Amino acid sequence: MVKSGRKLDFWFWVKVGVVGFMLIFLIYPFCTLITRSFFSSKVDGFTLENYIRFFTKKYYYSALGRSLFISIVTTCTTLVVGVPIAYVMSRYNVLGKKFIHIFIIMSLMSPPFIGAYSWIMLFGRSGFVTKLFATVGIHLPSIYGKLGIILVFTFKLFPYVYLYTSGAMGSIDSSLEEAAENLGSNKLRRLWTITLPVVLPSIAAGAIMVFMTSLADFGTPMLIGEGYMVLPVLVYNEYMSEIGGNAHLASALSVVVVFCSTTVLILQKYFVTRKNYVMTAMRPPKEEELHGFRRFLVTFPVMLVTFIGILPQIVVVVSSFIKSDFTGFKKGFSIDSYVTIFNRLWTNIRNTFVFSTVAIVFIIILGMLISYIVVRQKGIAGQLMDLLIMFPFVIPGAVLGISLIVAFNKEPVILTGTAVIMIIAFVVRKLPYTVRSGSAFLQQMDPSVEEASISLGVSPMKTFVKVTARLMAPGVLSGAILSWITCINELSSSVMLYGGKTSTISVAIYTEVVRNSFGTAAALASILTVSTVISLLIFLKVSKGKVSIV
Repeated sequence: MVKSGRKLDFWFWVKVGVVGFMLIFLIYPFCTLITRSFFSSKVDGFTLENYIRFFTKKYYYSALGRSLFISIVTTCTTLVVGVPIAYVMSRYNVLGKKFIHIFIIMSLMSPPFIGAYSWIMLFGRSGFVTKLFATVGIHLPSIYGKLGIILVFTFKLFPYVYLYTSGAMGSIDSSLEEAAENLGSNKLRRLWTITLPVVLPSIAAGAIMVFMTSLADFGTPMLIGEGYMVLPVLVYNEYMSEIGGNAHLASALSVVVVFCSTTVLILQKYFVTRKNYVMTAMRPPKEEELHGFRRFLVTFPVMLVTFIGILPQIVVVVSSFIKSDFTGFKKGFSIDSYVTIFNRLWTNIRNTFVFSTVAIVFIIILGMLISYIVVRQKGIAGQLMDLLIMFPFVIPGAVLGISLIVAFNKEPVILTGTAVIMIIAFVVRKLPYTVRSGSAFLQQMDPSVEEASISLGVSPMKTFVKVTARLMAPGVLSGAILSWITCINELSSSVMLYGGKTSTISVAIYTEVVRNSFGTAAALASILTVSTVISLLIFLKVSKGKVSIV
C-alpha cells in the first residue's frame, strides 16, 4: 500500500539548505561588517566618521594608493612574464615542456608568504646571497619594501596569466593565422593583430586573478613590506592592535577593499563580454619543431623564469635541514628543526590537516550539489548560487575573517576562536574551485543517463547519488584537490580567526618568522611544500594534466 501525500522535493530542500548556508556564513557576516562600519565607539548611533577618517587622513588613504600601485604594477609585470612564456610553450617544442608546466603550477600553489620568507633568507640583511656578495665588497639593494613585494608577487602569480593564456592559445583555430600569413603578414604582425586580440579575454581573466590576489594578500606585505603599509595589513593592524583595536574602523577599511576588488571585477566582466570570440578550434596550432641553438634560445628563458618561480620551495626545504638557533642559521646540517616542530608545534600541524580534511568533506558534498543545481536545475536559485559562490573571490581572506568574527562573537552563537569557525572559513573560501570544476565536468555529460534513470521510477535523490554523483566524481575530485591545497596553505583568514588551540601551520610559519625562528619556519614550510607537491601530482593524475582555475 502506497502512502498518499505530497512527495518530498529533494532538490527544493537542497537549494534551501545551500542558499541558507551561504546567507548565514557569507552574506550575513558581510552585511554585519558593513553595518558596523557605520558605527563608532566615540559617536552614538549611525555615523560616517570611519569613512571620513579614511578619506581625510593620509595614513589611511595612502595605504589604498599603495595597494592599488602594487596590484597594478604586479599585473603588468606578470603579463610581461606570463604571456610570452604561454606563447612559447604553446607554439614551440620547449625542452622538458611537461616538467616545466608542472613546476609552474607548483609555484602558484604555494602560499605567497613562503615566497617572501624565502627571498628574505636569500636576499635579506643576513641572507645567504647578501652575505656572499658582501664578502667581495658588493652590497645588494634591499629586498624589503615595495620592490620586494612586487618581485615576490610577480614570480608567484605569473602562472595565472600563463595558464589562462596558454589554454586559449592552444584552442585557436590555426586557419586564422594561416589566412593572415597568406595575405603577407609576418609572424610578429600576426601575433599582435590576430593571436593576442583573440586570446585577450583569457589574458584579461588571468590579469584579474593576479590583481585581486595581490590586492587581497596579507602575508607577503606583512613579512617583506617593512613599513610599506598596504590595505590588508592596515586592516589587520587596526583590528588586532595591541593597544586596543578599532573594529569599526577595520570594518570600514574592509568595505573599501571589497569595493575596489568588486569594481575591478565588474569592469573586467564588462570588457570581456565586449571582446569575446567563439572559435571551433577544429584545427589547433601545430607545434613548431626547433633544433640545436634555436631550441636552446626559446627554452632557456622559460626555464630561468620557472626556476625563479620554484626557488622559494627549494630554499625552504634545503634551509630546513641547516642548523639554526635564535641568532639565525649556522654551519652544518641537522634535523633539529623538525624535532622542534613535532615537539612544540604538533598541534598546528594536526590542526591544519584535520581542519582541511573536515572542510574538504563538506566542500565535496556541497560542490556536487551546487554544480548540479547550477548546470541542470537552471533558474533563479541556480543563478543566485552561481553569484554567491563567486563572492568569496571578491572578499579578501582577512576581510572574511573579520566578518565572521563580527557576526559570531556574540550571543546566541559564539564561534570565535573555535575549530568550527576555521572550518567554515575554509569551506566558504575554497568551495568555488570544486564547484567550477564539477560544473565544467557536468556540462560535458549527457543528461539522458539521468533522465533514463528517473523515467524508470528511480527518485531524483537516488538517481543523483547512484548515477550522477559517480559520473561527476573525477571532475569534483580534481577541484577538491585544488581546494585542499589552498586550504592547507591558507593564512589571510586563519591569522584573523585562530585561537590558542586552533592555530595552523601557516599561522605558525608567520609567527616563527616574526620571532626570527627561521629554522622551525623552514621546517613547517617544507611540510606544506611536500604536502602541496603530493596533492598536485594526484590532481594532475586525476585531471589528466588539465588545470582548471576559477
